[in-house]
Amino acid sequence: MGQQVRVESGTDGIRIIACTGEFEYGALGPLRTAAEAAAADPEVRRIVLDVRGVTFADSSMLALMLFMLRTGRLVLAGPLPPQLDRRLSLTMMRDLFTVTDGSTAVRALRAVGGS
Repeated sequence: MGQQVRVESGTDGIRIIACTGEFEYGALGPLRTAAEAAAADPEVRRIVLDVRGVTFADSSMLALMLFMLRTGRLVLAGPLPPQLDRRLSLTMMRDLFTVTDGSTAVRALRAVGGS
């Protein structure tokens, strides 16, 4: 089991949090830290959670995603990996999230000034 969380902040108000690997209760520390920092930063107008590299996500990651969603600033950069898409669908949470193509999401958000 391994994971990586990479955070990219720009001057455009967009914070990108890229996740790779397996995310479960005991391994959410780096993601939780990045999510809380983004949510608390008034300069961050859009949080882009890049989940394309997530190979496993348990309910604790879904709870953290809901925390970010409550900020009103979250967009998921996909496409969603099959396991995550299935988990969101089974929990009836899939329609709560805005999912956009990862490669175009950031470009489009920056083109409109992060709104």
